[in-house]
Amino acid sequence: MEIPIVLKGYVDEQGKFDKMPGKRQKKKVALMLQYLAAQFIEDRQYTEKEVNEILNKHHSFNDPASLRRLMFGSKLINRTLDGTAYWLV
Repeated sequence: MEIPIVLKGYVDEQGKFDKMPGKRQKKKVALMLQYLAAQFIEDRQYTEKEVNEILNKHHSFNDPASLRRLMFGSKLINRTLDGTAYWLV
């Protein structure tokens, strides 16, 4: 999946997201999260460390925890109660 054109202003020269869209840019945040979710393989479980590594490959603002929480809150990924395993919804 390619980064949507509307998100190009949030991408640095290495092709990584360098900032989050603003709070009022809900559609852009949703597109960013969908793009990030597309980097995961269906029917596979990931550790929190693996999720962070994948997210860190695609963003440079150093906040995988917030991205993880947003993806979980958007129901793009799910996790065990103790956070030891994550998977695509």
